[in-house]
Amino acid sequence: MTTEYLYRRNVVWEALRAHRRPLERLWLQQGGKQLEELAANARRQGLPVESTSKARLTQLAGDRSHQGVVLEAGPYAYSSVESMLARAAEQQEPPLLLLLDLLHGPQNIGTLLRTAEACGVHGIIIQDRRAPEITPQVVRYSAGAAEHLLIAQVTNLVRTMEDLKEADVWLVGLDLSPQAQPLGQIDLNMASGIVVGHEGRGMRRLVRERCDFLVRIPMRGQVDSLNAATAGAVLLYATWQARGFIGA
Repeated sequence: MTTEYLYRRNVVWEALRAHRRPLERLWLQQGGKQLEELAANARRQGLPVESTSKARLTQLAGDRSHQGVVLEAGPYAYSSVESMLARAAEQQEPPLLLLLDLLHGPQNIGTLLRTAEACGVHGIIIQDRRAPEITPQVVRYSAGAAEHLLIAQVTNLVRTMEDLKEADVWLVGLDLSPQAQPLGQIDLNMASGIVVGHEGRGMRRLVRERCDFLVRIPMRGQVDSLNAATAGAVLLYATWQARGFIGA
């Protein structure tokens, strides 16, 4: 089993809460009294807790910003699209999914995952080829939100989109083309799959063609676009708002 090292207090706390993956050991910086609650939580779950030096923690995390805590864990546990649709049905809500079309950068992905979890997204779909995995860095930028989400890696995103359409999920792609409608002109109160493309190139052609709607974020300032994670966050919140903020 591949070992991963999750670090920073919020990330470790959420991983301990989520029980998402096998957990092996909690490492704490010597003399870190403010970390006692984390240690108590770990011990309640039967995890060994060890004190070590700041230098050792930096070595384990591969990052000096570990905040004095590192959690030794198994690999990220991916889910399935079927599980996401089942979660939506269990919650008696129309599906709200997020599809990432080769979006790159741990900060971009992590930030968007954090927003998705806050909005109650039922699952995130990424393509397993040429797309980044949910690494400890992604989990860090999500502030641990990734540990609570259902995330599926699929072989062919276009085929998965076609399957979702068969399941009566409407696909809404973020786009800057003239064909894209301004946000606010589409009723988003429906079973939705929000599609966010590459930071620079946007969605691939076949992915764009499978979307039922193309949406752009209106801008009134001097810059002509938002970055992908920010635009995706705006659209997720707009979709949740269209549903009357159900579950809030």
